[in-house]
Amino acid sequence: MSHQALSDFIHSHPRLLVLTGAGISTDSGIPDYRDSNGDWKRKQPVQHPEFMRCEHTRKRYWGRSLVGWPVMRDARPNAAHAALAQLERLGHIDLLVTQNVDGLHQRAGSERVIDLHGRSDRVICMSCDFSCSRDEVHLQSADLNPAFTHFSAETAPDGDADLEVDFSDFRIPDCPHCGGILKPDVVFFGDNVPKQRVVDALDALQQADGLLVIGSSLMVYSGFRFCRRAHEWDKPIAALTLGKTRADELLSLKINQPIRPVLSAALEQLSIK
Repeated sequence: MSHQALSDFIHSHPRLLVLTGAGISTDSGIPDYRDSNGDWKRKQPVQHPEFMRCEHTRKRYWGRSLVGWPVMRDARPNAAHAALAQLERLGHIDLLVTQNVDGLHQRAGSERVIDLHGRSDRVICMSCDFSCSRDEVHLQSADLNPAFTHFSAETAPDGDADLEVDFSDFRIPDCPHCGGILKPDVVFFGDNVPKQRVVDALDALQQADGLLVIGSSLMVYSGFRFCRRAHEWDKPIAALTLGKTRADELLSLKINQPIRPVLSAALEQLSIK
């Protein structure tokens, strides 16, 4: 059975590095990016160079966020997040590296976490050291653009929404200190993950007995690199995720099953070993 295989993998490799992706948060109501073939479900997310260069792109981003951000803000950890927090408490997980920006692992109780792509609940200025909560910018955007607060649309990943209207009159909040561009404290597509996060994660992987990937297609190199390194270092790799991954040929164990029930059952099995 799949949960037994996962339980055996965790039991046999007592110091794990866990890498999670969007698939672990879909049961919390946050959409993922890709289908079971690893292809985009919708248009690609905003690109960092375009966000910085184009005012209209920023208007569109913040305008859509008025609809999309509350869904991410109000999401709650699901049983899969809770299971990983419990596995950490039981000593099975040395470090959890997440590609998600929703903060749900920490809210579920995980403590040793690297947010590889940052956190969507913080906003930073791209010109000075100002930062604030995402909610502050969200409320300011709503105050500046009351007409946009009445729109509804299907939620997209990471606080976005599939809203297509005329954003030309949307007013963007600027940095209150220097007037600079405000941006969520996340790594947009086309930007680079801060080097120290990668170094810290790879250091932990080098010390780990194995790598467990949960809910990621690994199509983005920032996650796939950990599988490449694990393979180079002869560390076994298990993946619990729906659909194919970029690292399928490198895996020691592949479980193509829904995450929450398999992970919960594996945790229960470990507790009686």
